[in-house]
Amino acid sequence: MTNPIPFGRELVISSTANPRLKAILALRRRRTREETGQTLVEGYEEIGLALSAGVRPSTVYVCEQLFSPAGRAGSQDIGHQSDLLTRLRDDRVEVVHLSRQVFEKASYRDGPDGLLAVVDEVGRPLGDLRVEGPDHLTLLSQGVEKPGNLGAMLRTADAAGVDDVIAADPVTDWGNPNVVRASKGTVFALPVAAATTAEALAWLDAGGIRLVVTTPETDLLHTDVDYTGRVAIAVGSEKHGADQTLLQAATHRVRIPMHGKANSLNVAASAAIVLYEAVRQRSR
Repeated sequence: MTNPIPFGRELVISSTANPRLKAILALRRRRTREETGQTLVEGYEEIGLALSAGVRPSTVYVCEQLFSPAGRAGSQDIGHQSDLLTRLRDDRVEVVHLSRQVFEKASYRDGPDGLLAVVDEVGRPLGDLRVEGPDHLTLLSQGVEKPGNLGAMLRTADAAGVDDVIAADPVTDWGNPNVVRASKGTVFALPVAAATTAEALAWLDAGGIRLVVTTPETDLLHTDVDYTGRVAIAVGSEKHGADQTLLQAATHRVRIPMHGKANSLNVAASAAIVLYEAVRQRSR
């Protein structure tokens, strides 16, 4: 085993047997995230957005061999990992250098860019979410299983100007690294909470928020509902959709028209379609 050695005032780890690597890998497990109150954020964009949201990593692991050369890729500037690293150092975040072999083992994504941070767990208690203004817009997901879907819904919610996102009876947690990855870091930009369905419904009721639930079992189209005012748009799980508790509490049940052979849409796509109908109406 190779022990960490000084690199200036920073550490270098070149052994895959190092305890630091084992601790990083352990954060892929939900139980460890819940016990430690920490999670992982990987990638320049994701860490940058987390910093902009006020998140301060406890440690950032870097592999400069994997940094992109400065330049452009299509319409995007790339190669700014060094700038972000300087920003982290200025904020006195611990920096640990990993060899390429160790970093690639620590990474949970294809094509890592050499930046991986440990941050505090994501999310807040439901009671800390505040309903403010007459046009408060909430996205509610019930029982969503796939981290990629939950993350994709967060990206849409952020783009649509949603005020908060609630995971009711979640199967995955907000701190799942793949939720963070699929959200492109927007999980740090939006107020998010997890709760039971009953708790979520009580919170909506207390805030005077109408509930619109997507389901194929209705004749009402999603375009035929008024989404102005305080509204929550809810989607159910990938397999079973919204349960009866959620459907019975709905102010409106809406469906998205389907003209092909498939009888349902991906849950993240459904959320996006209805959210942007709300955006369209609110922009008139």
